[in-house]
Amino acid sequence: MINSEASITPEIAIENLNQKEDLGLRYYAAWWLGKFRVKTSLAVESLINALEDEEDRAPDGGFPLRRNAAKALGKLEDLRAVEPLIKCFECDDYYVRESSAQALEMLGDSRAIQPLINLLDNAVKDDKLTDYAIEPVIGKPYLHQPYEAIIEALGTLNAKNALNLIKAFLDHPTPKIAYASARAMYQLTNDDTYGEILVTALQGKELQLRRSALMDLGAIGYVKSGEAISKAYAENSLKLIAMKGLLEHQLKLDYQKEELSSDSIHLMDLMDKLL
Repeated sequence: MINSEASITPEIAIENLNQKEDLGLRYYAAWWLGKFRVKTSLAVESLINALEDEEDRAPDGGFPLRRNAAKALGKLEDLRAVEPLIKCFECDDYYVRESSAQALEMLGDSRAIQPLINLLDNAVKDDKLTDYAIEPVIGKPYLHQPYEAIIEALGTLNAKNALNLIKAFLDHPTPKIAYASARAMYQLTNDDTYGEILVTALQGKELQLRRSALMDLGAIGYVKSGEAISKAYAENSLKLIAMKGLLEHQLKLDYQKEELSSDSIHLMDLMDKLL
């Protein structure tokens, strides 16, 4: 059994992934290939093959290796993985579907939009959430679909045809799903109303939810949230990550105008104070 990351090479990781005897080695190899961004053709092909693995089964019946393979493929920027990841939406493992949605968001290919929308079937009727979207699967700690990951992916993929579906999730009783909806709605409409929902969430009582709102604001580059982020009750390290997202967004706009804006300077000052 290999215990050291340093003792693995891409060739060994691929070999470990493709062998059948040691399921633990296969699981670790899939993670390793993603972590170290091994983008060789053989690595991608091996991970795609792992999406159909039947050997590695969790006590709950899920497929741990498939989950890791999907996560890894999202990091490798190879569009050959798009269709196999979409096929994973047929898997009855909630976490495989979640990991696949997250990977497809990272890959940024519009072919994923309609399959992602299809996962919202039965969740919205007459622009309102149904019980199906709110009630967990009987005997399980999760809902029928990984709505947070699906909605975030649709926002990143600029799926404007899903706007009304996503908007309905603003009323979801699970805060992180509601935040995902606000995040996606801002990406699709550029309406500050949705950015301000996340700013308000920074004042929530639960640290984990404040952290989630921070990351959402950084992801969408809502520059107007800079002051609120700097004052949020959360770790400075996370606030800096979120503000880095804001600054990167603003610098792209500055680049088009060929000058550094006052917004960028202000964000830099706020970040300096957090260091």
